[in-house]
Amino acid sequence: MSTLTPTVPAKPARGLRSTEGKAPRAQRESPFARVSAMIVMGVFTLYFLVPIWWLLVAASKNRSQFNSTNPLWFADFSLFENMGNLIAYRDGVYLKWMLNSAVYAGGGALVGTIIAGMCGYALAKYNFPGRELIFNVVLGGVLVPATALALPLFLIFSQISLTNTFWSVFLPSLVSPFGVYLARIYASASVPDELIEAARLDGAGELRTFFTVSVRMMVPALVTVFLFQFVAIWNNFFLPLIMLRDETLFPVTLGLYAWNSQVNQIPVLRDYVLIGALLSIIPLIIIFLLLQRFWRNGLSAGSVK
Repeated sequence: MSTLTPTVPAKPARGLRSTEGKAPRAQRESPFARVSAMIVMGVFTLYFLVPIWWLLVAASKNRSQFNSTNPLWFADFSLFENMGNLIAYRDGVYLKWMLNSAVYAGGGALVGTIIAGMCGYALAKYNFPGRELIFNVVLGGVLVPATALALPLFLIFSQISLTNTFWSVFLPSLVSPFGVYLARIYASASVPDELIEAARLDGAGELRTFFTVSVRMMVPALVTVFLFQFVAIWNNFFLPLIMLRDETLFPVTLGLYAWNSQVNQIPVLRDYVLIGALLSIIPLIIIFLLLQRFWRNGLSAGSVK
């Protein structure tokens, strides 16, 4: 009769520890890598913030203190007085330029975002002949710099007598190839086809399905498109330069450029250019602060997908 012998678990080899039942140990971050990353971020932070700090300091000085005091520190704080002088100069033409920029950037970014969202959604969710060809053309449009299109646009608008008008700056701002590209990519990943079919079965039309169902899921991408469009239109300079001659239609960028070109003849304009440049970045800061929550949520959702 054979006897049964109990099996003895094998011992791990000498020098090796058993890892059974233990979670894998996280890789420790190198102190050198952490310090290097902090140095790089600090350098780039200074690179972006020092010009803004200099602009704030320079805008708070009067004309006699601009060259005779420390360029990176305050002297007599005259910022609000300088702002009052800027607003009162030539019956408040600077406020007119700021309003023009707000209309160009706000209206163009809003309408352009809607157009880009609808185009990207259609390219993502509808099958039709030539869809990929259209998308490839859109990708090609992303690679074309805006300055290369300024002269052809001027020739086209001159043929229909729209140069030196509001529409010569506003209409080109409605087109955003990058917005179409981003909207298509995000719609493909975030809008389920089953949800669209359910809305259709409930009797919703295509436009109603887009605006009541799909837009809510595409909000992060649409906010990103809006931010890019707003900043690009607000900072746009070359297109208004070749399109506009009437000073009352100038955006703030072109108006400050016109003042800066007259500094040698009118020295007081140097102060107004500095203060105007400082005030012109405030709307951009406000827009980013108001919309960063949606943008941050969109980035985290994209990382999960």
